[in-house]
Amino acid sequence: MNIQIFGTKKSQDTKKAERFFKERGIRFQSVDLAVKGLSKRELESVIRAAGSLEALLDDKCKDQDAYLLIKYLTDAEKPAKLLENPQVMRQPIVRNGQQATVGYCPDIWKNWK
Repeated sequence: MNIQIFGTKKSQDTKKAERFFKERGIRFQSVDLAVKGLSKRELESVIRAAGSLEALLDDKCKDQDAYLLIKYLTDAEKPAKLLENPQVMRQPIVRNGQQATVGYCPDIWKNWK
């Protein structure tokens, strides 16, 4: 497995995801969205795995202005604006190759090989 966990240090769900993999002895790479963020290709991969870009949006995020802006942009404009504003993404984003989850999803992670 090649696990990547994208989130921020302040996110409780990101901390829980890291603990989930640590407790099972599964190595992972942590990526702080506030520092590095997702690349365009990583975002495309996560959107495919999640089913839609809307699945990545956190309607309870602190930056409601950015959230609403992204929500009402055209579909073509949304990915670029989301990359500029990673604080509106649900966390954590956990990738394992072509598989990805958004949010805390231990039931799905248990089945990854």
